[in-house]
Amino acid sequence: MSEAEKLHRHLIGQQGSRRSLNTPALVLDLEMLDRNIAEMAAFAKAHNVKLRPHSKTHKSADIARRQIAAGALGVCCAKLGEAEALGEAGIESLHITSPVVTPQAIDRLIALNGKVKDLMVVVDHPANVDALATAAAKAGKPLTVIVDIDPGLHRTGVATPDGVVELVKKVTGLKSLKYAGVQFYCGRHQHIVDFKQRKAEIEERTEYLKVSLAKLEAAGLKPGIITGSGTGTHYIDAKLGVFTELQVGSYVFMDHDYNVCDLRGLDKPTFEQALQIDARVVSANTPGMVTVDAGLKAMATEKGPPLILKGAVEGATTRFMGDEHLAVIAPEGKAPPGHGEQVILTPPHCDPTVNLYESYHVVKGDTLVDIWPVTARGRSR
Repeated sequence: MSEAEKLHRHLIGQQGSRRSLNTPALVLDLEMLDRNIAEMAAFAKAHNVKLRPHSKTHKSADIARRQIAAGALGVCCAKLGEAEALGEAGIESLHITSPVVTPQAIDRLIALNGKVKDLMVVVDHPANVDALATAAAKAGKPLTVIVDIDPGLHRTGVATPDGVVELVKKVTGLKSLKYAGVQFYCGRHQHIVDFKQRKAEIEERTEYLKVSLAKLEAAGLKPGIITGSGTGTHYIDAKLGVFTELQVGSYVFMDHDYNVCDLRGLDKPTFEQALQIDARVVSANTPGMVTVDAGLKAMATEKGPPLILKGAVEGATTRFMGDEHLAVIAPEGKAPPGHGEQVILTPPHCDPTVNLYESYHVVKGDTLVDIWPVTARGRSR
């Protein structure tokens, strides 16, 4: 039993029980989550594109099941360990979006391929292709691979269109590997705040992708799957019509970094901020300022301090005060929250914030309705 269950299982179903949570607590608004999932599913259906949501955002079998029930093909995983954890929890369709290259990791990959119904993994180097093919041949079950194309970030992916064709040719020449398609993920572009700038840059990168696709088709190697995109570019990518499936992730939660982006050119948020952090005022001795119990250890911090969703006057700001504490500062002439009062925060960056917690406290309104494990927490190997 998790610590969250020990502390809070008895609160489930009690009206207003959210206010009785020990803090800091990672809280998930179930109704917002389900509306976000439904909105993206409806969008994909309307634009005749499939969804393969990225589980690196939530690391949760419970959320993956809801996405699949709404029509998703399966989920993406950033790391092998995430895929193993979700596979153990019954998620049968998994795509690993980062290369798996070491002998010990390949052994685990092949074992997972024997356990789940539908597993795919990216490749971007001929040495990796050879290693995967050898391992899959010994196991006796073909391994499905997706060739990763570098969009210019130089993080992973084949660097040139001709290189893409050569690697696909190598894959198709090996009986123990099954060539399924290509991946193209423009990670840098997801957080461009201005819609017009993001659209222009994605259009330029899509033209680059089309060069590889044209060369593949000319070589008789047309990909069945073209996977990529993300929350920040899903609307633009769907309109361009090149991807067969979208690897959207953060739409389920909407951290502050995504919420300030104009996702669909409407100058208003498309999705709701379902992921929240509940904190409590633990010190109130300085005029105009109080201290809450959610500091550097309670959230990812590279995007700055969190915004306040509820519990303080409009215009109140926050400032990190150390590992365990955060200052809430009221505007001049206004009162800060009182001693012991609840303050609800927006995580600056959802993915690494989730990885800090063992459980989601699932709420409807102010009532705790369930506790879900963060299934793949810490599974980064």
